[in-house]
Amino acid sequence: MPTIKADLELCQGYANCVMEAPKYFDINDEGVVVVLKEKFGEEDRARVETAVRSCPVTALQIEE
Repeated sequence: MPTIKADLELCQGYANCVMEAPKYFDINDEGVVVVLKEKFGEEDRARVETAVRSCPVTALQIEE
């Protein structure tokens, strides 16, 4: 099952990922991404991939 990985040092809190996949991402009080669910199924793949690609600083990745 694919896993979402976040580089918290790179994250700048743009929240594009939250807008694309709020079931999987949030932003904490410090303005850094929080991965709400690390694993996802095929039914959510397109949404999660769009969210990962939407990050302007490439702080998110999917590991297969």
